Amino acid sequence: MHFALELISDIFVLIVGFVALSFVILFFVDRFQTADTVRRNYPVIGRMRNILSELGEFFRQYFFAMDREEMPFNRAQREWVNEASTGESTNVAFGSTRSLEPVGTPIFVNCPWPLLDRDAAESRPMCIGEGAARIPYDAPSFFNISGMSYGALSKPAVTALSHGAAKAGCWMNTGEGGLSPFHLEGGCDIVFQIGTAKYGVRDDDGNLSDDKLREIAAHEQVRMFEIKLSQGAKPGKGGILPAEKVSAEIAAIRGIREGEASISPNRHPDISNTEELLDKIAHIREVTGKPVGFKTVVGAYGWLENLFSEINRRGPESAPDFITVDSGDGGTGAAPLALIDNVGLTLREALPMMVDLRNKAGLKERIRIVASGKLVNPSEVAWALCAGADFTISARGFMFALGCIQAMKCDKNTCPTGITTHVPHLQRGLDPANKAVRVANFVAQMKKEVGIIAHSVGVPGPRRMRRMHVRLVCPDGRSRPFDELYPPIDEPAPVAA
Repeated sequence: MHFALELISDIFVLIVGFVALSFVILFFVDRFQTADTVRRNYPVIGRMRNILSELGEFFRQYFFAMDREEMPFNRAQREWVNEASTGESTNVAFGSTRSLEPVGTPIFVNCPWPLLDRDAAESRPMCIGEGAARIPYDAPSFFNISGMSYGALSKPAVTALSHGAAKAGCWMNTGEGGLSPFHLEGGCDIVFQIGTAKYGVRDDDGNLSDDKLREIAAHEQVRMFEIKLSQGAKPGKGGILPAEKVSAEIAAIRGIREGEASISPNRHPDISNTEELLDKIAHIREVTGKPVGFKTVVGAYGWLENLFSEINRRGPESAPDFITVDSGDGGTGAAPLALIDNVGLTLREALPMMVDLRNKAGLKERIRIVASGKLVNPSEVAWALCAGADFTISARGFMFALGCIQAMKCDKNTCPTGITTHVPHLQRGLDPANKAVRVANFVAQMKKEVGIIAHSVGVPGPRRMRRMHVRLVCPDGRSRPFDELYPPIDEPAPVAA
């Protein structure tokens, strides 16, 4: 017994001595280094600043931020997705915590005689590419999965999304990283995105390969092709995939070199004007036989008027089958802060503008509009449908459905939920079978609650909502009808000969 006490005492002395020696070493290291002024002036203690700063973002989320305060998504938004995806009740008690005073807040105008449940209409498929593509697509869902690449997302995350999309009956966009076996595994409908680096459909020189296009189009699940001109979080900047994420498998899928960071061009080198864009759309549609559209962030918009004018000059069959409008506050795995914070119009301004330009050109029935950008809750999706969108898509909403906790580590390969990491022990926590059910639940609850809003404003289904069914809060504190602020343009314009 005495020997054991002496041993413990000796160990304790050694530990204290080691700690004291460590402090002395750190003191001299900090005192004589020149990179950090705080550590130089306050050795050892100054290190706490970096530690507390690193931990602050996590403590704010759990202890200090109010339910509606956080960015880019607040706790109330995340909690709704979590409850919807897990099948829990999304009902709340006592009253709303959302302030209705900020400018731009949508307020839906309830009808004095809302529709009964028995009068509700099923949301029917909407055809994309009819009259232009050899194999048009009857898209069954107005709410779908936006582009998220395999590489940016992990294998179990993509697998879960694929199975979940199949259960929900919605499409899944591959993102610009190419088509992986995990996208196909669940049997869902696929939209293949062609980014500026043309991953998955490029030849050895990085040019678009018709043979690769045919190979991708041969998959029955691949329903459409989307040319990505720009992305909400980084308009004017190509995709960024860090070297540590470029495994042999990802390199093979994308057609790039293993272990090297992959930086996509800022734009498609072979598309520099509206004429070349329409030519490329027509070429891909001819090669694949499937609908082709493009994704863009609206900034300068004079080119859009030129685009619609050129379409009418060539004829409606030359039009893109769909246009995806992304928001300037969209998300990404990695992008410069200067672009994330400052470039591109938000969806609130860009979407009604795009819809009106399309309708003014008389192309409402020819071109479908897909809305993208922070559409994670029913009110945002319902607003987009009121604005004139035919479809809505979400990326980060589905990440929340997979279990994302907004750790903001997407570019570090250290995602604690296994969604955006390729570290095996971190991926192990994400069970694709369980998360697929959550994805399907999320879609089902979204459709249900957008339907509830539609019935409240007096129409039988979500796509029957119009701008007159919502008001927007203005700078003077009063709300005004959406159709007064953005008068809808539904009359077809004459088509040029």
